[in-house]
Order: sequence, then C-alpha cells, then structure tokens
Amino acid sequence: MKLKAILLFSILSSSLIQAQTENTSLTYHVELGATAGGGTYAPLWFTGNRYGLGSTNPNSGYLLAGVTYGKQFQHGWRIEAGLDMAGGIHQAQDVFIHQIYGDFSWKMLTLSIGSKERPGFPLTKNTALSSGMLVEGPNTQPVPQIRGEIKEYLNVPGTKEWLAFKGHIAYGSFAENGWQKKYVQPGQYFVKDVLYHSKSLMLRLGNKDKFPLEFEVGILMATQFGGDKYLKLEDGSTEKVLDMPENLKAYWKAFFPQTGESNTPEGEQVNIEGNMLGSWNFALNYYLSEWKLRAYLEHYFEDHSQMFWQYGRWKDGQIGVEITFPKNRWISSAVWEGLNTKGQSGSLLYDGFWGQFPEYQISANDNYYNHYIYGAWQYLGMGMGNPLLPGPAYNKDCSISFRSNRVRAHHLGINGQPSSEWGYRMLISFARHWGTYNTPLDQQRKQFSSLYEATYTPKWAKGWSASAALGLDRGNYLGNATGGMLTIKRTGIIL
Repeated sequence: MKLKAILLFSILSSSLIQAQTENTSLTYHVELGATAGGGTYAPLWFTGNRYGLGSTNPNSGYLLAGVTYGKQFQHGWRIEAGLDMAGGIHQAQDVFIHQIYGDFSWKMLTLSIGSKERPGFPLTKNTALSSGMLVEGPNTQPVPQIRGEIKEYLNVPGTKEWLAFKGHIAYGSFAENGWQKKYVQPGQYFVKDVLYHSKSLMLRLGNKDKFPLEFEVGILMATQFGGDKYLKLEDGSTEKVLDMPENLKAYWKAFFPQTGESNTPEGEQVNIEGNMLGSWNFALNYYLSEWKLRAYLEHYFEDHSQMFWQYGRWKDGQIGVEITFPKNRWISSAVWEGLNTKGQSGSLLYDGFWGQFPEYQISANDNYYNHYIYGAWQYLGMGMGNPLLPGPAYNKDCSISFRSNRVRAHHLGINGQPSSEWGYRMLISFARHWGTYNTPLDQQRKQFSSLYEATYTPKWAKGWSASAALGLDRGNYLGNATGGMLTIKRTGIIL
C-alpha cells in the first residue's frame, strides 16, 4: 500500500506541475458519520452498500477526508487520481486507506490502478435504491486491483448506434491485512494473501433516439484464487494447512476456468481451481416521454449447472423493476426487487465431488458464497454481493462463512426531492432465511430492515450537506434494532 501511495502521489505531483488551470481540477471532500442505537447489530441499511464505511456495531463513527485530481489532455486523453484516508470507532479497521487510485483514460478506454469505489458492473442498478448486486458491488471496502475497462457503452461501428458494448477485466488482491486471523477463534480456519479476478461483457441492442425500447444482456464472472489457508491454534499461533498456486498458470486459470493440477486439493482437480462465481444479466428499458421503465434480471451461478440453467432459468437470482418519474417534487424514482437464492441446484448431499461419476448428472448443494478453501466470498467481514445475505461480520462464532445463504426477499426503494434543498430516501426490505443445506436453521427466520433518510443541502452553505436517518429493523435472524445516523459532508474546489 505504501508503494501505491508513493506512485500515485508522484503522478499527482508531476501532473500538477504541468497543469493548465482550465483543463485541471483538484477537489477535496470531508465526511463525518456517526450512528447510535440499540440492538445486537446496527440496522442493516446503516451498514449495507456503504463501501465498507458502515459498521455492524450499533454505536460507531468514522471520519473520512480525501482529494481528487483530474486533468484533460488533447486527443481524448485524461487522468484522474484520488486518495481517501479514514479512521473510525468500532470499525473493521481503526485507520485505513479507503481509496487510492489512478485512472488513465483514452476516449472510452480506461486503465484503473488501485482501490476505488465501484458501484457494480456490468448491469446498471440504482445504487441509492437497489438492494445491491449479487456478485460484487458497493457492500465492501474497495478491493485493490488493476482494471482495464470500457465503463460506458461504446457503439459498434457500422451498426448505426443500434449495437453497443462495455466490459472489463481485472486482477487484484484481498488486502485484509491480517483481519481474518484476528477475527476467527481458535480451531477455525482462515486465509491470507488471496488473489482476485473479475471480468464482464455487456451488449446493448437498440437506439432510444429512433425506437423507445432497449435490450441489454451480458455476463459477469469473478474468482478468488491463490493465497494460503491457516488453522488458528489454541495458543493464538497459526499453522499453514494449504498453499494454493500463484504462478502465471493460476492467473490464466482464473481468467479461463479450468481444473486444478496435482498441487491443489482433490476438489479443485475435479472441479474448477479457485472459487469461481458469476451472474447472467438482462435488462429491458422503455422510454416514454419523461418516463423510464426498466426491468432487469441478475441470474446468479457458482458452477456450470446454474451457469447454463440446467436447473431452471429463473430459480435463483434477482428480478427488479425501476420507474423513473417525470420531474416532480415528491417522487423521483422507485425500485422493487425480488431475490431468491433458495434453490442452489437442489439439496442433494453426498460424499464426493462433482465429476467423479461422469455417467451421472450430479451437481447440487451449490452453497452460495461459501467455499471449502476460501471460507466465503467476503472482504473484511462484509459480503461482496447483496447485503440481504449478511456476511461473516454477523457471525457470533466468528467463522468466515455465510450462516444463511438460502434466502427469499422483497425490497422497495423510493426517493424524491421535495425542494432544491431537501431530499429523502426510503428503503424497506423483508427477508426469509433457511440457513444452508449443510447447516439449516432451527426454523425459518424472518427479518425486516428499513431506512428513512432526509438530506439537507443548503444554498447558503455551498459545498455542505447533512443527512439524518432512522433505521428500524425487526426480526428473529439479525434481531431487533433501532438507531439514528447523522452524516455531514463538505466538498470544495482547491484548483
């Protein structure tokens, strides 16, 4: 992390020396957040989809300060760099670098290096109102990575703007800095130095300027690979039990999923090396005057059976509808989403791995977000995907696992701007939990989670804004919680 900071500050400094003021921007931002309340955990939406700045503790706080630099060059070249430092009370880390990145772009193509807030890709959802992505999104602190991407749709030449595409490829590292070792209890396993890979491709069919209907389709795949697995002993020391490959071949197998070799566990040799997961993404957009109606589907998978829909196209995933209303004072957008992860290719349990009996179709109990080597698809205790499936930070036994990944949920989000200075947001979610196939809950458990937030952006104090929120959760999975959150932000221009 120190090398990354030195590199980015060098880039920033050299660019400032050469900068021409009219093509350069340098801004700062400061954010102070505090929560207080009662309950075992903070209300879910005080924590979920806040890029890891929220805490599961009902009483917590943080201070974040950062700068962002941008410069536009000739011929479509541009550069952007940012640095955010944060510290907090009852956070996963006391003091940490939240963002540190450099983006180097030419026209629509960007090379992004470092840790940066990324709202979710490639399917676009309303990050303020949606419950979140299923594979990865804003529910965790940014994962450090090197990422090549086309962030916005690029029209395919010769199609008269009827066909466009976007996508990315990234490699990085889960830089948890020993968090798992401190979190787990003696007798439990944890991993260190795990590597990250993701890639996506999304196509858009349609030209809204000539016809009011657009169709989007694409795929996102992500992988945990490499790293070491340890056992925490009773005296607090650790014992390495597994060393996964981190050579060039391992990077290739993360990009193009293949079975592991003899230096990997048996499960990797008959399945795919590493923890691979992903989603198919579909969206239909309809434009009517100032109205926009968007329907979308994210179909989640963890192996070939769900990837190729051998157990039903619509069993597991998230469906959603977003309505963007004509400009008015009371409601800007509304989102409804339905979530189901209960199927998981069925409940078949057996002693063995898929692939040992090629004459039979044996593929079930996909155990979403959990993995026998890497523990869970998580970062610093928070699930990489949708927060309605709470991650390891909510485990009383401190295990690196998802205690319940068989979930059905409904979610509603509404926001509006009653005046130029006042805005509001409301999130309401209801989820039912069954645990996992291997370890089911003693009964079906239910959880209601809600957020009611008002934001004030005064004209008389340019650059300042304040948000006050009430969180109200009720249920027998995460328990009851009531709390308040206050967030104060200040942004300004240095150059």
